Amino acid sequence: MAPRKYGDDFKVGDVYRTPRLTVTETHVVNWAGLTGDFYPLHMDAVYAAGTQFGERLAHGPLIFGLAVGLVALAGFGEDSVIAWLGTDKLRMHEPVRIGDTITVVVEVKESKPTRNPAKGIQTWLYTVLNQRDATVMPFEYTMMFHMRG
Repeated sequence: MAPRKYGDDFKVGDVYRTPRLTVTETHVVNWAGLTGDFYPLHMDAVYAAGTQFGERLAHGPLIFGLAVGLVALAGFGEDSVIAWLGTDKLRMHEPVRIGDTITVVVEVKESKPTRNPAKGIQTWLYTVLNQRDATVMPFEYTMMFHMRG
């Protein structure tokens, strides 16, 4: 069965935006349980109150995972992606607090052919924003796509 969408459908400079998601206590607790990351800044309200943040924060890798999920749920790529190849230049610019709302802006940054004309490689810049439109986490996400060939 042929894909409904192809990498050729994405042009360098295209921009997409996901729906928003509010990061909840449940996200943070489930992430800690899944990963074993019970660092007190995420799990101990008394400890976190004594830090420069004054309250518990969401895990950075959780925000990365939520960003990837938001883009997948938005359906921009439909079934065009063959494989995830890696992430580069990931940085945490702002903390995400429980109750913050995030969205992801995606920009197609690069598109390269492969030796196989039915496959191509693209890098998309994901920029996670909070409810104040401050950049929380940018990263480059590289994928292999089905191409029309």
